[in-house]
Amino acid sequence: MTTSRRQSTETALQDAARQVFAEKGYLNTTITDITRRAGRSAGSFYNYYDTKQQLLTALLAAFPRRIVDRALDDLGTDWRATVEAAVRAYVRTFRDYLPEMIGAFQLAMTDAEAALWWRSMRKQGIDAVLALVDSVEADGVTVDLDHGTFASAIVSMLESYCWTWLAAGGDDGPTEYDEETAVRTIATMWQRAMVGPSGP
Repeated sequence: MTTSRRQSTETALQDAARQVFAEKGYLNTTITDITRRAGRSAGSFYNYYDTKQQLLTALLAAFPRRIVDRALDDLGTDWRATVEAAVRAYVRTFRDYLPEMIGAFQLAMTDAEAALWWRSMRKQGIDAVLALVDSVEADGVTVDLDHGTFASAIVSMLESYCWTWLAAGGDDGPTEYDEETAVRTIATMWQRAMVGPSGP
């Protein structure tokens, strides 16, 4: 098999997996579902991956880096703008990687390796929040909260909100999902939690 054909087949399998994960969820998707959607033979899957989980891992590899890249692209000139850029990057990347996030969330409930990946992703987010807190305090503003607990809570809020509205169909009630409203609201909550409503 030529290199270009091999890459074409692997891309087709990954694209098909993303589609089927989004439609059926990771746990309900079979390898046959993926190869059928890709228009490839069932046996072709094993030329690239040993398991469905290995394919999911390959799809997830770019997720944390993509958040950082997007945040840097939108980076503002002060810490408030940086908070908003970070929230926007997370929400947009979660949206774009929704099939993978559905798979990772489902698998993490039953698989130790997937749970480790999820925690490692959370740690990157927590470290980013802590770095921002340190930056704010370096400018002379005291963040009068336990920093570790605060960072964990911010990451948890982002995860839970994105899962609820992007993967689980949203909440019952008067609110409808609007990405820009979500980004600005979450960013404002994060900002006020650090320095209060009248902070610098």
